[in-house]
Amino acid sequence: MKTIELTFTSHLGAPRQRVWAWVTSVDGISRELWPILTMTVPHHVKNLQDVQPQPGHPLFRSWVLLCGLIPVDRTDLTLLELEEGTGFVEQSPMLSMRLWRHERTLTEGGERTTLTDKLTFAPRFGSAVVAWFIRTVFTHRHAVLRRHLG
Repeated sequence: MKTIELTFTSHLGAPRQRVWAWVTSVDGISRELWPILTMTVPHHVKNLQDVQPQPGHPLFRSWVLLCGLIPVDRTDLTLLELEEGTGFVEQSPMLSMRLWRHERTLTEGGERTTLTDKLTFAPRFGSAVVAWFIRTVFTHRHAVLRRHLG
């Protein structure tokens, strides 16, 4: 199994609590992914507090849709760690991946926040294409973060 690691960092001009509210809301995540991808979520879920996460237990099943239309993957969204205002570790079973781990951390420096995404994943097929696609999606996500959170 070939494991790929990618790291993305953005320095944002917003305090950590504002960034945390964004990264734990369905609206924020949707804005980061759009228009490349969308993820389905249960109708009652608007933010992470709505699902009362238990480490290692799936929060819900989500379909990943290319351009909001074409199902390209399915995930059982699972958090291993959650530290309020500081970050999380998501390690979710996915149809397309033997391993998917997403660590997102926030560190504050005054009115600025540094957001870092560390990804570790092992595609079931097409490693080079999948790595390119994941890199493209997260480069886009960080551009959106910088645009909305300065």
